[in-house]
Amino acid sequence: MVKDYDRRLQPPSSSFFLFGMRGVGKTTWARRHFSEAHRIDLLKESVYQAYLGDSRLFRRELADLGAGAWVLVDEIQRLPWLLNEIHGLIEERKLRFVLLGSSARKLRRAGVNLLGGRALQRTMSPLLPCELGADFMLDEVLRFGSLPLVWNAPSKAEQLEAYVQLYLKEEIQAEALVRNLPGFARFLPVAALFHGQVLNVEGLARDSGVARTTVQGYLDILEDTLLAFRLRAFEGRLRVKEKRHPKLYWLDSGIARAAKKQLHPPSPEERGSLLEGLVAQLLRAHQALDAALYDELYYWAVGKDSVEVDFLLQRGDRFTAIEVKARERLEPAAFAGLKAIADLPGVTRRILVYLGETSFRHEAGIEVMPFDRFLAELEKGL
Repeated sequence: MVKDYDRRLQPPSSSFFLFGMRGVGKTTWARRHFSEAHRIDLLKESVYQAYLGDSRLFRRELADLGAGAWVLVDEIQRLPWLLNEIHGLIEERKLRFVLLGSSARKLRRAGVNLLGGRALQRTMSPLLPCELGADFMLDEVLRFGSLPLVWNAPSKAEQLEAYVQLYLKEEIQAEALVRNLPGFARFLPVAALFHGQVLNVEGLARDSGVARTTVQGYLDILEDTLLAFRLRAFEGRLRVKEKRHPKLYWLDSGIARAAKKQLHPPSPEERGSLLEGLVAQLLRAHQALDAALYDELYYWAVGKDSVEVDFLLQRGDRFTAIEVKARERLEPAAFAGLKAIADLPGVTRRILVYLGETSFRHEAGIEVMPFDRFLAELEKGL
């Protein structure tokens, strides 16, 4: 039985875009909250071709709707020029639109302005622990991710494998996002190896067998199709030669693991990057739900020995530093980064998240908390 989980995202009262990767549950959520809306599904080839062949059809189909009526358009990026019509209908007839999309890339490339601020923008993430409730199992999420499409599947592994192939076929090939599909297919598993790691574009290009400039474009595509994001290093007043490369995080661990064809139980070494990646995903998701969580998100590193802290949340002139360890017991070295960052002006909280069961305050003033408690803190806004 397919389970329909309640999502934290609340429906706006005015027109809005809702972006999210394929399979994240945008359509299910929108149909639940806007059941009376007039629906247009551009993923259906017959509907897509009909609008493509007759630019006047869109207005004719909506001619009988009254002011304030809702219109739900799925996969809006397939026909970016419709936004010009939508803009006019919002202004002239006060219609309201729910615009779903898995990529903003084609909208930007088409030169549209996302309705000039007349529509809000929202993002949907994979299922959060608070949305899964009693069904949340950390080991299962680290291994398979939490996309609803996958979570509800009879075989999560088979669904993930199919997802990657569908992504290549429908998101990349069908939308003509790259000229060299085999090159992009080689790039995906190599990029998945960098989940939670500092990017080495030259190494990524070499191992993928494509040019460095091509890899930069491929990374843009991963971000534009909402599969991954790059996290900048906090630079402060560093000189140009001291600037560090960004880290790469995939937005769902299951997709990253499927891309590199490794869906077996994670090794202890892999669990570290997977747990760190999950925290990155949760920080982004909660920021999308509550813009007050932080103004900017970074990672922090200093010195030749690359002492690091996984996440640095900036709110105004204050910072919260978060280190993530996929361990039940902590060695003294686990505190090195959080000790070092104490000298950064404005750091008000230093948190170490781990897989143990006890919360305590380290002698250096660091808050140590189990993953479950961190989730509760995140719900309250840290």
